[in-house]
Amino acid sequence: MIQNILFDFDGVILDSMPMREYGFKKIFEKYSSELVEKLLEYHNKNGGLSRYVKIRYFYEKLLNENISDNEVNTIADDFSEIIRKKLIDKKYLISETINFIKNNYKNYNLHIVSGSDEKELRFLCKELNIDNYFISINGSPTHKNDLVKNVLSKYGYIKNQTILIGDSINDYIASKANEINFYGYNNIELKTISYFYVQNYNYIKDTLK
Repeated sequence: MIQNILFDFDGVILDSMPMREYGFKKIFEKYSSELVEKLLEYHNKNGGLSRYVKIRYFYEKLLNENISDNEVNTIADDFSEIIRKKLIDKKYLISETINFIKNNYKNYNLHIVSGSDEKELRFLCKELNIDNYFISINGSPTHKNDLVKNVLSKYGYIKNQTILIGDSINDYIASKANEINFYGYNNIELKTISYFYVQNYNYIKDTLK
């Protein structure tokens, strides 16, 4: 029986991907639109990866330039400043996920494991009044594989009693790396690799029994 549910954030709890695209366009607006579009393509294919990885990808893979950790952190902070004030609007919350969380947070141990910056993630959850539903809220720069591993270890969770709900291939990889079941959501491409795919949250309730 499932007792522990780990949620990705972007695209699962909050419909934030378009706003994050806007953030990348703003921080790289001095560069060619062709390069920025390549970054956005990488961003959308790798929703579970952190902005730190994506910023480094832009410089090292697309610009062929070296970039220090301090420079990456500075750009990531600029990115956060651009988007955080916009994302506290509750209209971006994904209602069916939020309804499931509100109705079930006393029935399961709920956690967030996200590629989003951890400080920003906790700020958003507090401003959106959803932080009290989760035992822990975890984000980057720690890699998602390790975020999941750390939650399992810290709370002593049994793997076959734990699932991860996510919308990207990186969520799937993190689940498999930690030997827990993955539930694909909000990304039809995941149907081809995921045994469990969430059409709606009634499906989750049926499979968790």
